[in-house]
Amino acid sequence: MGDWFEVRDYDAAGRIGELTVPRADVTVETPALLPVVNPHVRTVEPARMEAEFGAEILITNGYILYGSDDARESALADGLHDLYDFSGAIMTDSGSFQLSEYGEIDVDTREILEFQQAIGSDIGTPVDIPTPPDVSREQAAEEQATTQERLELAAEVETGDMLVNAPVQGSTYPELRERAAREAYGTDLDVFPVGAMVPLLNNYRFADVVDMVAAAKRGLGADAPVHLFGAGHPMMFALAVAMGCDLFDSAAYALYARDDRYLTVRGTEHLEDLEYFPCECPVCASHTPDELETCDDAERERLLAEHNLHVTFGEIRRIKQAIRQGNLLELVEARARGHPTMLDGYRALGDHAEQLEATDPATKDAFFYLSGESAARPEVLRHHQRLERLDADGEVLLTEGDTNEAYDESWRVVPPFGPFPRDLSEVYPLNAEVPERLDERAYARAADGVARLAAANPDVDFTLGHTGWPPRALERVPDAVDTYELGVDDAFGDDEGGTDDERA
Repeated sequence: MGDWFEVRDYDAAGRIGELTVPRADVTVETPALLPVVNPHVRTVEPARMEAEFGAEILITNGYILYGSDDARESALADGLHDLYDFSGAIMTDSGSFQLSEYGEIDVDTREILEFQQAIGSDIGTPVDIPTPPDVSREQAAEEQATTQERLELAAEVETGDMLVNAPVQGSTYPELRERAAREAYGTDLDVFPVGAMVPLLNNYRFADVVDMVAAAKRGLGADAPVHLFGAGHPMMFALAVAMGCDLFDSAAYALYARDDRYLTVRGTEHLEDLEYFPCECPVCASHTPDELETCDDAERERLLAEHNLHVTFGEIRRIKQAIRQGNLLELVEARARGHPTMLDGYRALGDHAEQLEATDPATKDAFFYLSGESAARPEVLRHHQRLERLDADGEVLLTEGDTNEAYDESWRVVPPFGPFPRDLSEVYPLNAEVPERLDERAYARAADGVARLAAANPDVDFTLGHTGWPPRALERVPDAVDTYELGVDDAFGDDEGGTDDERA
């Protein structure tokens, strides 16, 4: 692939990047939203999306243009940018969605790519096979192989300055997704959509989405811009960005408006159920729900679509700011509390902590422990890995309390990180903000940290002084580590309590 994509900032696997689109002569800052523009129905004009909402890129259906005589001739004669009055980048789809819906289309990869190039598309798409979830592995592998053949053909088509998508398929088989991504990346195409996600998204299977994106990311290079095809609801953008997605296309703003549905970052509301608008966008600031309901159908649809766009673009900006400040995962956690299946997705994200840790910055402003899911964050994993490189000597007290001169060394213990030398207390993330009432998972992860340190220093005598750790957490502490509860037992076996300093 060319040098089209450059990463500027990371947080977890989320990133702010710049996608250079040579044919349009524009650079799109990612994460970016691509509003879907129906060639026949424009609920909000593309020129307004650019001027009022800040759209830098949009997507339209090249196959619909190809199959419509009037639209085809207009696109060929005027070019997409004049046809849509849009100066940003324009991506076109190939008809693969129609293929998945209806079983066949009357165009092949070479024809549709040449057509997309002829109408002035900036990023074109070959005809891949969007394999749905949960099919047999044999079907998924066979269709992924066919998609790869078409990607290799697409790499041979003369497309000039038009970038070309290389969709990553593989159904719900992580190993197929990873292989598909690796092979797609090897074609030297330009943008890498994770395809056939719509059925998973429509059924709120966010954990599966995370797993499939994680698998695709493992097969792609760090310089590969990743598009999550069909991800149009703002409630899941932060989660997808944290996993490493850069581009999102949304038809939801218009489709939902057509059904009187109102987008929020926590979910979707029906207009008739709202007495107040929980939003400060221009539409909501100047209308009440009752006023919007009294509008004629076309006006109500337009206003709802505008609100939906405001919310969607606003979430993209919020995510970018979170990446800049290093608190993207706190935003993901806030969004995860909006729906049980989003929480499933966030927990699945934690399963890929090692993958996130590879790009997560070592230093940030603050770490907020907000729930048991915070114990799975990459910062905790990184600290545990570093424990294996820390040396201790003699008799060492690991304690949540004060120092004790009866020991050669006295290290701090802070759940969920576990032990560390006291002179690291103000170093990120060990200066974390942690609630007083911790959950069991925080203690369990701290115990894992104790176990790692003890394993790395087998000749050291460790003692853990803890404050009421739950039994299941203490079971994770190695037998070779003595334990006592602060304020109840002391390190010398009596039960008189007192502080560490008093016992010294």
